[in-house]
Amino acid sequence: MIKNIIDKLLGKSAAVGKAKNPFGKREEVPVEVHHIDPKLVDRRAVDVCSTLKEAGFEAYIVGGAVRDLLLGLRPKDFDVATNATPEQVKNLFRRAFIIGRRFRIVHVVYGRGRENEVIEVTTFRAFLDSSKAEQVQGNEKTSKAALAGMKLAVDESGRVLRDNVWGPQNEDAARRDFTVNAMYYDPQTQIVVDYHKGIRDAQKLVLRMIGDPATRYREDPVRIIRAVRFAAKLSKKGFTIDPKTAKPLVECAQLLQEVPQSRMFDEMLKLLQTGHALASVEQLRKLGLAKGIYPLLDVVVDRADLPFVQAALMDTDRRVAEGKSVAPSFLLACVLWQDVKAGWDARLDRGEHPFPALQDAIDEVFNLRIGDVSGRGKLAADMREIWVMQPRFEKRTGSTPFGMIAQVRFRAGFDFLRLRADVDEVDEMLANWWQEFQQADEARREDLIAQVREEQRAKQKGATGAKRGAKKPASKAPVESSDASALQAVAQQALNDGETLDAPAKKRRRRRRKPGGAGQGNSGAGE
Repeated sequence: MIKNIIDKLLGKSAAVGKAKNPFGKREEVPVEVHHIDPKLVDRRAVDVCSTLKEAGFEAYIVGGAVRDLLLGLRPKDFDVATNATPEQVKNLFRRAFIIGRRFRIVHVVYGRGRENEVIEVTTFRAFLDSSKAEQVQGNEKTSKAALAGMKLAVDESGRVLRDNVWGPQNEDAARRDFTVNAMYYDPQTQIVVDYHKGIRDAQKLVLRMIGDPATRYREDPVRIIRAVRFAAKLSKKGFTIDPKTAKPLVECAQLLQEVPQSRMFDEMLKLLQTGHALASVEQLRKLGLAKGIYPLLDVVVDRADLPFVQAALMDTDRRVAEGKSVAPSFLLACVLWQDVKAGWDARLDRGEHPFPALQDAIDEVFNLRIGDVSGRGKLAADMREIWVMQPRFEKRTGSTPFGMIAQVRFRAGFDFLRLRADVDEVDEMLANWWQEFQQADEARREDLIAQVREEQRAKQKGATGAKRGAKKPASKAPVESSDASALQAVAQQALNDGETLDAPAKKRRRRRRKPGGAGQGNSGAGE
């Protein structure tokens, strides 16, 4: 008792209380309080929960889906948490697949083709205790052999390399990152289970880390990027990052250097392709993370204010908001076009052939900016095709237009051209022509190509006329002049050609026949 009094006087009681109970207190919040609309819940997520509960397991919709439902938003993805192991989950569904090594989860697939929907099912995990975990040198990529057979492992800095130890729900909640992401919703009873005051923070519009933020960032440095992403996504709703959660972000950012490049690349794409690209750039700058997160992301942030890149980011956000698909190849092609164009122009200035020069410039940019990431082959092929199309858009005669619209990536290449036209990098008339050509029938397409040919002939004729016009004053001046010697010179030239001054038409016709190989004598005989 005396010790408790002393601790209270020294301000230690609260800290001790928190240390003794890191798992929080279970609260069951009824629908009258949380007001979640069941109509916003995906029927397939409900089906997964029902199937698991009928088999005798616990099952809840969890994570960001619950957060969005509380805010009245329709979640794009639904995750389910259960006390069933991955093998037990897999056995309950016809199309279920266990994936991952670092965290083993199950994907339950509904539908086929583009209409398929994946419900991600995770098993409740035990609270992470780094002191009890096995330590491994290196990262996920370099330690695959060392991690074989382990269920819980960390590196020397405390970063989690493998975490597949199952536990109760309250421990699973404690190991999640933010309080607003650590709530569980039962679609049958419509009860929200909350251990860490997530509903309170959602009402206060605060993004707060569970536990000590610096420790949690060391466990998984990618939480730094997740903090930025959630702050960007929820900023429109008025959310802000809790000061204690934001304070260690900059000093812990160096931990990201040890995360495999492929994972960093994926996290960067989540920042830029979840419908909040511009807001993510703003948050990175606001939190002091504009540089140092990931080299390619640094380029995006640095160029976000350029008209072309800004237009690409805005277009990506718009497409996501409209429920349309977005491709990383298109956005990155826009971001790196400046590098490709500069390298291409430099090679052209050195006299290199245009097409090989463009290919070499693209290769250089890939090696410098993209590096060795998972899926680079497909990504690079799509980006290359978009870039190579750009000079081909200038050719609108012959069979080229028909070959262009038949390409699989034509639409992406055209959208790239349209953005270039929007920022005045190319003539808007060119983009409008391709817009009409791709939508026209065969007859109209032939007309459009014929119009281009006529325009080109007119330009060539105008250029030829301009050249002739520059020579006309020298030839016409003697004819129009009253100078006798000048007239005599013209007359002598006409006699040498076998003509008279009053037959200029014959002279013109005979000159047109000369390129065909007819001699002067034959020309005169024919006339």
